Amino acid sequence: MHVPDADVLSPLTLDGHFTFHDAPAMARDFGNRCSLLPAAVLHPGSVSDIAAAVGHVFSLGERSPLTVAARGHGHSLMCQSQAAGGIVVKMESLRGDRLQVVHGGGVPPFVDAPGGELWINVLHETLKYGLAPKSWTDYLHLTVGGTLSNAGVSGQAFRHGPQVSNVNQLEIVTGRGDVVTCSPEENADLFYAALGGLGQFGIITRARIALEPAPKMVRWIRVLYSDFASFTEDQEMLIMAEKTFDYIEGFVIINRTGILNNWRTSFKPQDPVQASRFQSDGRVLYCLELTKKFNGDDVDTMEQEVTALLSRLGYIRSTMFHTDVTYLEFLDRVHTSEVKLRAQGLWEVPHPWLNLLIPRSSIQIFAKEVFGKILKDSNNGPILLYPVNKSKWDNRTSVVIPDEEIFYLVGFLSSAPSLSGHGSVAHAMNLNNQIVEFCEEADIGMKQYLAAYTTQQQWKAHFGARWETFERRKHTYDPLAILAPGQRIFPKASLPLSL
Repeated sequence: MHVPDADVLSPLTLDGHFTFHDAPAMARDFGNRCSLLPAAVLHPGSVSDIAAAVGHVFSLGERSPLTVAARGHGHSLMCQSQAAGGIVVKMESLRGDRLQVVHGGGVPPFVDAPGGELWINVLHETLKYGLAPKSWTDYLHLTVGGTLSNAGVSGQAFRHGPQVSNVNQLEIVTGRGDVVTCSPEENADLFYAALGGLGQFGIITRARIALEPAPKMVRWIRVLYSDFASFTEDQEMLIMAEKTFDYIEGFVIINRTGILNNWRTSFKPQDPVQASRFQSDGRVLYCLELTKKFNGDDVDTMEQEVTALLSRLGYIRSTMFHTDVTYLEFLDRVHTSEVKLRAQGLWEVPHPWLNLLIPRSSIQIFAKEVFGKILKDSNNGPILLYPVNKSKWDNRTSVVIPDEEIFYLVGFLSSAPSLSGHGSVAHAMNLNNQIVEFCEEADIGMKQYLAAYTTQQQWKAHFGARWETFERRKHTYDPLAILAPGQRIFPKASLPLSL
């Protein structure tokens, strides 16, 4: 079945190579809910290989069914990095290629990283120089190009914005096969299009990422709330304060049994006696997670600042837990959980995730309905809920966010380890659908993050007034709609060709 595809690709002279036997592996992703079999897999030996492959597909014209999808670490949720009958570019083949840290010389420090490099490897390299990127995702075993094609959000976003707001330059292979260097000063339209552009305008092959001095240690704190209004008021106060924590995230604990999960594992209680007596009584609880950076010689100052900040918060006093860890240990915290889940066979299960951006003006109504009514019990995974500042997000990128200065990221990070019942995909999807339907009916003003829409009409509604710009950029940089077909935004060759 692959012979015609091999013939079509045979004119290409590459530093790397095409394979066909591993196509089934490229038809799986972290979501583990759909599978689109590609015709071939490109293992690029250079950026020129990617450009040659895309350029060749472009030269075949609009009658060719071939498409191209860049695949990083395969952490997409609904086939976004897959290409049915097309070519999947295994971006990790370029890892380790010229990962370069630049500091000194009167310029702000930065790192040049291949698009297929994992963020954890970027961190290891920059820490050698006492530096680190400013903004992160919660999970670091993702590729640079992958997260920059979406946004890249974590608990530092209130201060530094998402990862797409911390990029100085990109190298991109467009849908025509051109290799273009772009920045806010050079080819700016493509630069902002690609950031959060869902892979629609080009494949990010290199990125120049802003760095800052890295601390050696962090004080990692968790406190509990039983009142949602106090929980959100404190978060909003902290993200707007001049002197505040370095990382602020919240999560929701829904457990009607009254038995708490492992939210405090390895954390030391401030008051062991009171903490041992604490019972959730079956309430929905809200955990605020905070960090403060420090080095060995300023621990006293850190503790004074933490004490002053905590004194302003309305958490349940017996539930303050903390631990001191290295900066690396904190940033790579999710990987520790991954190792445990893999050992139990619970990592490579379906992940019917739902990530929403909810305006501040709607968050109380949203919480009352979702946590009070729709979710009757734990939904088999963490529920994140924390605010960020719109002013830290560059509105020139392709990312779509609510139109309020403060909005919340709410992530329902479900796993579905069983075929039926409470732990099934069907159960999780039913809850997700109820949440989305409520948001639409109540006019919450929600936007989906990592959305998996299946029709162009849905995508038009998602982009709203920005659709015209998004469509223009697609026509300019990928006129045959070759790239990222798994996003299901533009059908192949749906746009008129203009050369």
